[in-house]
Amino acid sequence: MVDRKKDLILRGGFNVFPRDVEDVLVAHPAVAQAGVVGRPDSRLGEEVVAFVSLRPGAEATAGELTDHARRHLAASKYPREIVIVPAVPLTSVGKLDRKKLRQWVADGAGGKASTAAS
Repeated sequence: MVDRKKDLILRGGFNVFPRDVEDVLVAHPAVAQAGVVGRPDSRLGEEVVAFVSLRPGAEATAGELTDHARRHLAASKYPREIVIVPAVPLTSVGKLDRKKLRQWVADGAGGKASTAAS
């Protein structure tokens, strides 16, 4: 239960459940996997950041994926930053590795790949 509470993103007083955002992103035909975490933000508390990997042969920009998420999620929930990565990190048992994603955010790894901030 503690890990799930850590996963919750508090953006501007609204609760954002990463799984809700991930489900919308994976519904896009070009997206193979998605992982969502929060990034500290001085104004809103946290900002929603998504890391996605694309299906082989598929193409999509971070901006297209942001627009897709914006159409399907409330204004407080869609990711303002989407990072396209070769592979979303998984744990040894095949689950999404949110600790690694949070580390990428802390290290500023998002700026090294395709991103869109809106």
